[in-house]
Amino acid sequence: MAGATQTVVVDVPRDVLFEVIRDYERYPEFLDDMEAARVVRRDDDAVEAEFTLNVIKRISYTLRLVERAPERLEWSLVKGMFKRNDGSWTLEELPGGRTRATYSIEITIGVFLPGTIVNRLVGKTLPATLQAFKQRAESLHGG
Repeated sequence: MAGATQTVVVDVPRDVLFEVIRDYERYPEFLDDMEAARVVRRDDDAVEAEFTLNVIKRISYTLRLVERAPERLEWSLVKGMFKRNDGSWTLEELPGGRTRATYSIEITIGVFLPGTIVNRLVGKTLPATLQAFKQRAESLHGG
């Protein structure tokens, strides 16, 4: 199992950042490794979304995302090449209309997913992912 937690401060209010995070189908517009994202189902309790990454090889998976706007979003694996893909965003309001965003993820690889891909996803890609969300939110919302 590989896991990581990282925090970034974003110069937009918490509800604005939450809206960027929950706009799953736009992820390919600003996340380099994301090829596709599609909401399969949205109900009162959760969202089910399919994602396709191209990280050394193409990886497709479906997550169940539970939105607790505007302070938290949690997800768990429904199906895909991982044995486990659980994580969360926690958003804390800061003075001056800023937000401290903490991203946590735990991944366990499946039989057909090399450890090098998981290590890249968790260790090397995470800082770039947080910066991409920060830049996206600030550019869309004048932060």
